[in-house]
Amino acid sequence: MKDLVTGATGFIGANVVRALLRRGREVRVLVRRNSDTRNIDGLDVERVYGDLRHLDSLFPAVQGCDTVYHVAAHYSLWSRERNLILQSNVEGTRNILTAAGQAGVRRVVYTSSVATIGIPPDGSWGNEETPLHPGDLVGDYKRSKYLAELEARKFIEQGVPVVIVNPSAPVGPWDIKPTPTGQVIVNFLQGKTPAYLDTGLNLIAVEDVAEGHILAAERGRIGERYILGNANLTLVEIFRLLEEVSGVKAPRWRIPYPLALAAGYCSEWIANYITHSPPAIPLAGVKMARKRMFFDARKAITELGLPQTPIKEALRRAVHWFREHGYA
Repeated sequence: MKDLVTGATGFIGANVVRALLRRGREVRVLVRRNSDTRNIDGLDVERVYGDLRHLDSLFPAVQGCDTVYHVAAHYSLWSRERNLILQSNVEGTRNILTAAGQAGVRRVVYTSSVATIGIPPDGSWGNEETPLHPGDLVGDYKRSKYLAELEARKFIEQGVPVVIVNPSAPVGPWDIKPTPTGQVIVNFLQGKTPAYLDTGLNLIAVEDVAEGHILAAERGRIGERYILGNANLTLVEIFRLLEEVSGVKAPRWRIPYPLALAAGYCSEWIANYITHSPPAIPLAGVKMARKRMFFDARKAITELGLPQTPIKEALRRAVHWFREHGYA
């Protein structure tokens, strides 16, 4: 039997494929005809062509598969085509789960996000049971992931064997786009980070996220969600670790939040009406940074055995990969 991975050409998906191959699994990947396949070129995988927005193209992809890893998502804090984010993340999730349910697969691992999990107002860490306040649905990406997870829960109620994983902010190799978190590292390495915000993230090695997907398929309980995270760090702590592993000086000046918000609005306006390219300062990212995005991953550690690579080592691997591939 084979495992199907959607989103294999992306950051997390490429690492999931490699983790499966290391375990000797037969891997099938769903790709679009025009996909950038650099992340899977040379790997011993079966390619099938289809599009998550077109249900009929997905039935051949899931046939004969034991497990489906639905990792694909349109991950961007800004897009000229706002409907594309909803189509890819919400409609795409509905379609692949429809196909997987009809094919009778043994298990589906759906890659959600900590963006769908609330942050307690008292400053404590969010967990799998923390409700998301509607006011925290900042930006099209976060809204789409919230709606997509609701879709996944509908299929669980219909008997489709779905386990949900909620990665925090992974760092490491094969971040070719790069993702918003990877772009923070690239900007830092390029000396484009003169200041920092008083915010925080939960970081995890992307290799651990990939292992977490496989562990969720093997040990996860159907209908449950698992935060795939590791260390809660303030942004200044992250930059200091990056300074240690890269030799690039960390910023010493903290930018006031109102100034960052104003810069985000200006940057977004320029992107929307002048450059038509991603803003230098994504407004959604600034709004999300108002709260420290700290999460508790104990459930995944206890129930799944989620690995916890030291974050300094994960950042070292990310820096090495970005430099080796010419990003900085």
